[in-house]
Amino acid sequence: MIIIIDYGAGNLFSVQNALDYLGYESKISSDKDDVISADRLILPGVGAFGDAMDKLQKTGLIDLIKSEAVKKPFLGICLGMQMLFEKSYEFGEYEGLGLIPGEVKLMEPEGNLVIPQMGWNSLEYNHQSALLKDIDNGAYVYFVHSYAAECPDEFVSAYANYGGKVTALVNKGTVYGAQFHPEKSGEIGLQMLKNFAEL
Repeated sequence: MIIIIDYGAGNLFSVQNALDYLGYESKISSDKDDVISADRLILPGVGAFGDAMDKLQKTGLIDLIKSEAVKKPFLGICLGMQMLFEKSYEFGEYEGLGLIPGEVKLMEPEGNLVIPQMGWNSLEYNHQSALLKDIDNGAYVYFVHSYAAECPDEFVSAYANYGGKVTALVNKGTVYGAQFHPEKSGEIGLQMLKNFAEL
């Protein structure tokens, strides 16, 4: 069972619909027993970092998420990926889950590129990742974000190029993060979710 963590700030149903389409059993839940019994966990997210962390804090799940994420496959999506890091500077300074070293900062692309990055961009492979199985280097996925993670190269599986390198896919042990939206990225995104569901 894949549990999609519900804390009031996630793109929950589109993620569940993608998993349903692929034939994987999933449940949207904020119940501690569900998180513990899950085979895999997904943390979606839309909105501002500080607000999302506050909502997650109110669920009482933060310590449990930190302990379970190192035991089983865990995927953060978009803002959910940013929350994996130690800190964000979005509208202030806020602590994240600290599951992957790094900080989240406002993008400052070179040239005349607008913020947010919104739309399709290609992934440039950096390190091997189980989530990239059967996906070609240069495959296009869908982004919507103004802030991006800065973290050690060893944890970056793929970048996007948007006026410079933008961290797009990360991995440390059982913890994975996608800055883009797999559930909105067509066949490539579905393949990535399939790869996650089969870890």
